Amino acid sequence: MTDDLIEAALLPAAPAPLRGADAVAALLVHEDGRYIVQLRDALPTIFYPGHWGCFGGAVDARETPLAALARELAEELEFAVASATEFTRFEFDLSRLGQSKVYRIYFEVPVSAADYDRFVLHEGVAFDAVAGHELLMRRRVTPYDAFAIWLHMSRRRLAPA
Repeated sequence: MTDDLIEAALLPAAPAPLRGADAVAALLVHEDGRYIVQLRDALPTIFYPGHWGCFGGAVDARETPLAALARELAEELEFAVASATEFTRFEFDLSRLGQSKVYRIYFEVPVSAADYDRFVLHEGVAFDAVAGHELLMRRRVTPYDAFAIWLHMSRRRLAPA
């Protein structure tokens, strides 16, 4: 993946239309505390191509967010979710762009070292387990996923006293 392809896909004049959709994302937390993230493909049809971000995707019609999370992680990593806790959700009002309001729900999902070693990547360019500070300071991360990871890293500071 070249920076030229990523730059072309990020430009507002990129030819492919983008549609917002209700979505789920996994804060995959390795047992050692690192975050497991995906390097997104350099496709002009997706939000933030060529960036690191959380695994997940759109919630299909008649599908619960938790079912969507389980489906997406099975499709993308061959990972069967044993435990997932809703962590936070963001809402995006795209109505002034001619679209609807959509949500992105983040689930905290613990991942053992053994499970991580069995991951099989089916979507994206790569995956990696990265310390949170390194991820936020040294990698190009989708802004909404970066904020969710920052919130997760700061959760003790944000808890009521």
